[in-house]
Amino acid sequence: MRTTDKQPRTSPLVPDAVAREIARHDWNSIECGCGRPAGHLVDTLWDAAEGHPAAFRALEGHAFHNGVLRPPAPAVCGVLMAVWSAGPPRQSTREGLLWALLRLLGTEDDGSSHEAGLYGQCAAHIRACAPGLRETATRRPGSESAAYAEGILSLLDLAV
Repeated sequence: MRTTDKQPRTSPLVPDAVAREIARHDWNSIECGCGRPAGHLVDTLWDAAEGHPAAFRALEGHAFHNGVLRPPAPAVCGVLMAVWSAGPPRQSTREGLLWALLRLLGTEDDGSSHEAGLYGQCAAHIRACAPGLRETATRRPGSESAAYAEGILSLLDLAV
């Protein structure tokens, strides 16, 4: 079911905390990286929360593009970290999510004050889940998930 003004989207695959994080943002008031209101990202975020790995890559051009964060990035990052905290069961979902986080952190800083700019807000969301990232990095050394987690921790200057 897609989101409408009359009937919010629900899914048995999406934990309540993730649904609340998606719902708490006024997506249509945020200009998307593609130039439209970011309301169209809601369906992509629900798809990501349901575990569709391609949804994470679909954020390219909207939350980040060509190494630059776009205005929806902090809100998108908040949703991604809610998904991470819920512990996605499928490896491909975890890898897609970690890929998106690494892309968010691998961007140029927007030059605004620390923790107030787009980059700082994204970094703060991700830092809050550093223990889980460390566990992922050490649980299966050499795996794709571990490599992504190590990259994220390195960009945040947090030891593995």
